[in-house]
Amino acid sequence: MSSVEISDPHDPADGLAAVIALRRLADLLEAAQVDRALRAGWSWSEVAEALGVTRQAVHKKYAQRAIAAGIKTRRHGG
Repeated sequence: MSSVEISDPHDPADGLAAVIALRRLADLLEAAQVDRALRAGWSWSEVAEALGVTRQAVHKKYAQRAIAAGIKTRRHGG
């Protein structure tokens, strides 16, 4: 991964606003990639392993979204 130069905003509010924006972007990117993985046939266990979390955590966070999107999922890794 390439290095990124981070400027230090003079106003802490600007820095904190940037942190919030990055968190929201990361959440959107994660959700999109979880959807993509599930549509590609990945199991909850495989998605969880790739994200470094438990199967239960990823299922709790994304199961309703997957159901609403009509994504068919596998229950266990294999």
